[in-house]
Amino acid sequence: MNKRAGFGFYTFLAVFVFLVMFPFIWVFLTSIKPPGEIFSSFRWFTGNPTLDSYDAALTNRPLLRYMWNSFVVSTLTTALSLTFASFASYAVTRLPIKGKGLILGIVLAASMFPQIAIISPMFNLITGLGLRNSYIGLVIPYITISLPLSIWILSTFFQKIPYELEESAKLDGASPFQTFRKIIFPLATPGVFTTGILVFIAAWNEYLFSLTINSSDKWRTVPVGISMYQSEFSIPWGDISAATVLVTIPIVIIVLLFQRRIVSGLTSGSVKE
Repeated sequence: MNKRAGFGFYTFLAVFVFLVMFPFIWVFLTSIKPPGEIFSSFRWFTGNPTLDSYDAALTNRPLLRYMWNSFVVSTLTTALSLTFASFASYAVTRLPIKGKGLILGIVLAASMFPQIAIISPMFNLITGLGLRNSYIGLVIPYITISLPLSIWILSTFFQKIPYELEESAKLDGASPFQTFRKIIFPLATPGVFTTGILVFIAAWNEYLFSLTINSSDKWRTVPVGISMYQSEFSIPWGDISAATVLVTIPIVIIVLLFQRRIVSGLTSGSVKE
C-alpha cells in the first residue's frame, strides 16, 4: 500500500511539474525551429534545429540594451525599496508607535491599487519632473508599487525576532538605530533577501509603466522591447521565443544561486519554537 501511495505521489508530482514547465519547454522548442516550420507544423521536435532565431533576436532589435535597462532599473528599485521598507518596518513593528495596525492596513491597501488607476497622475508627475526616458523615471513608479508590499512582508519577519534581544541592547546603551543595524537587520537578513528577489523579479517583468514612460527605444526594458519585435504584417514567433529564453536565463540563474536563502526566508518563523 505504501509503495502504491509513493508511486501515485511521484506520478502526480511528475505530471504537475510537466504542466508547470510546459510553456517554457514549448517556447524553447519553438526558438530552435526554422521559421518556416513554426507555422507549418505543430510537432514537438524539429529535425533541423537552428539558432537563427537567437541571432535574429540579438541583431534585429537591441535586446542586450533592453536587458541592461531592466537590470539597472530592477537593481535600483530593489535597493531603494529594501532600504526604505527596512526602516519603515522596523519603526512600525518595534518602536512604540500608536495605530500600528492602521498603518499596516493603509500600506496593504496601497499595494492593492491597480497600476492603471495611477498611470495618468504618475505620467504627469514624471513628465513634469523631466524624467521621461530615464532610469529614475521608471524607478519612481516602480517604488510606489514595490514599497508597500515590501513593508508588509518585512514587517512579518521583524515581528518574529524576540524582543528580549532588543531590550538587552537598550540596557547596553544602544540607540534604536544601532539596535536596528547591529541586531534586528542581521537577524532579518533571510526575509530581506527573499523580499529583494520578489521585488527584483516584479520590476524586471513590469510592462505598463515602462511602455508609457520610456517611449525611446534606447530606454525600453525587456517586456516592452520584446513586444516591439512584431511588425505590422507579421509576428516573428521564432525571434520572440528566442528573446524570451535569453531574458529568462538571468532570472533562473539568480533563483538557482540563491535558492537556499530564498527558501530560508520563506520558511523563516513558520515553525513555532
